[in-house]
Amino acid sequence: MDLGIKGKRALVCASSKGLGLGCARALAEAGVALVMNARGADALEAAAADIRDDFGVEVTTVACDVTTADGQAEVLEAAGEIDILVTNAGGPPPGVWSDWDREDFIAALDANMLTPIALMKAVLPSMMERGWGRVVNITSQSVRAPIGVLGLSNAARTGLTGYVAGTSRQVAHAGVTINNLLPGIHATDRAVSLDKGVTEAQGISMEEAKAQREATIPARRYGTKEEFGAACAFLCSQHAGFIVGQNILLDGGGTNITM
Repeated sequence: MDLGIKGKRALVCASSKGLGLGCARALAEAGVALVMNARGADALEAAAADIRDDFGVEVTTVACDVTTADGQAEVLEAAGEIDILVTNAGGPPPGVWSDWDREDFIAALDANMLTPIALMKAVLPSMMERGWGRVVNITSQSVRAPIGVLGLSNAARTGLTGYVAGTSRQVAHAGVTINNLLPGIHATDRAVSLDKGVTEAQGISMEEAKAQREATIPARRYGTKEEFGAACAFLCSQHAGFIVGQNILLDGGGTNITM
């Protein structure tokens, strides 16, 4: 399928690896020029070089912490006028309610709620003026069915979900869509971190921890960054203009809900 976005320009945050990289590669395959961001310069440059070689698109890299005001200013200046925004940031550490203090919640809100909001506020006006734009926020399955050990993520990402629910409906008339992609467990560093926590808590191997988690997923496997990226690229395509303010699960059926 021709996604109809060849020649568009996208800013993809936290895109040196994992789900962000999956999104960047899928957009590049569709002919989209990229502005890629991550904190680690070496991994970012390596990922960008691979994308240039594989797809022949223009790639600009910005190594900075996009969860800070300085980082946001740097990446937005480098990005310039963009057509597509994909927000993404690593999730806060797992724990239990008694572990977290005010500072922990502020850090989670900065990374997983306030940063996406700041980036949207910066790019939405020009998208609306041009009559076309796509925003995809990578959030989590936990906004539909909270996960106890991910309380920081539950709180921050659900706040972002509420913001998008209202804002998306205020900008849709101008040809701009905002939607959220809700990953379950994918084969990324985040999954490794969560599985490691299980190994430490239960005294089992990483293989046993992964098998234990896979057994809770109807698809009986972890997702891949490639299939996640394909879903992101479709939401950014010309075919997705009537999808507004949605929270789309990519979790292998792991979230046991009806709606």
